[in-house]
Amino acid sequence: MAADFGALCAQSVAYQDDLIRNIRSIRISQDLYDDLAETPEETRVAIAAEGRLRIPSAQPTITRPFDYGTVITYSFESSHWQESRFSDGRQYGVWYGATDVRTTVYETAFHWHRFLMDSFPDVDTEVIGERRLFNVHCDALLVDLRTSARQTPQLVSRTSYTFAQELGRYLFEQQQNGLLFPSARCDGVNAAVFNSMRLSNVRDKAYLTYRYSPSIRQVKVERTPGRTWILISPTDLA
Repeated sequence: MAADFGALCAQSVAYQDDLIRNIRSIRISQDLYDDLAETPEETRVAIAAEGRLRIPSAQPTITRPFDYGTVITYSFESSHWQESRFSDGRQYGVWYGATDVRTTVYETAFHWHRFLMDSFPDVDTEVIGERRLFNVHCDALLVDLRTSARQTPQLVSRTSYTFAQELGRYLFEQQQNGLLFPSARCDGVNAAVFNSMRLSNVRDKAYLTYRYSPSIRQVKVERTPGRTWILISPTDLA
């Protein structure tokens, strides 16, 4: 198998561009003290008291109110390893991004829908999820599998990660930075990165709202609140 992987992974590309990361978040910040403070002055006192308990930061504008560093590091922390296409979740973490926004939408909508069906199989009302998108710069030599799906369809299987996880383990053990590969959910390109040091310069890009309608089993995606931007069909969620 290793020999086969060696032939499959013979092509690499020096990637020096942004990748897009799509994570769960909220569009509007929540007031964490609204159940404790009855006046604006009490809220200010609560915030000041909470601030004294925090470890001082050399870059407070970055670490508060949102730690941009976690956009990169979260996936590589052992407590957050998860099974995914290129990892069984037991030995190493993988950071996933895409080269365009639309691809991140199809990928994350699929996983969000699967989570809803596993956790709330009998849901019969609209479910709303909010997402936050970031540009993250990647500077790495990546294995280029963007045109490999025709010869190796199991790379983008919709039903089994077995082949891809074996490939991911091989690349991780070979100390490769990561790979570019076609999306299994749409006509787009994803990146799987094994080395956090190849990622940097996190910047806000956009917010999205996902609306799942159980009655018609589709997801509406809004970039502007109240206006459908992408409509993801039941077939694309399967």
